[in-house]
Amino acid sequence: MPDSAPPLPPEFEAALASLRAAAPRTELRISEIPAPGSLAPNAVALSADVTPSRHDDSELGTGRFVLLHDESEPEAWGGRFRVVCFAQAPLETDIGLDPFLADVAWSWLVDALDARGARYIAASGTATKILSTGFGELARQGDGAQIELRASWTPLDSAIGPHVEGWAELLCMLAGLPPRSEGVTPLPRRRTNRG
Repeated sequence: MPDSAPPLPPEFEAALASLRAAAPRTELRISEIPAPGSLAPNAVALSADVTPSRHDDSELGTGRFVLLHDESEPEAWGGRFRVVCFAQAPLETDIGLDPFLADVAWSWLVDALDARGARYIAASGTATKILSTGFGELARQGDGAQIELRASWTPLDSAIGPHVEGWAELLCMLAGLPPRSEGVTPLPRRRTNRG
């Protein structure tokens, strides 16, 4: 008789149910992908791409969301759960030069999580602006810019749906889509194709 996988802890099962019940924006194509196996005893990962419509394959942004669970409550986490996420989107070059862009990207994440009632502690991360110029065979691509946000935080309970929805909202906002929250201005949408 083959060995069967041990049952998942009830707390992680509840987190999976909440994650899978999340209602992110329709402009996202989200799928479950294999989670890294060495970071925690239990993990689940999502991949998302922002598209202007369900029938258009032109990606405006991409991201990953990983939920880790460890009943031993690693000291660095400050709890049993830890979210690690990534969001990246192309920008107009002049927007990429804005000295406040990184601050804005981080505040959008915090605001999106707070607006959905996501309960968390120990948030940390980096926002990186990438500017590029093509040369040689890539010269026709011209100049380009990207914003990349890497973040992690510790959810306080197994209600993970609001965390997924907040990450999804951030990804759409970085891609220049209108925000769902009033009083927030989106970035101009990037409209040139870089190979």
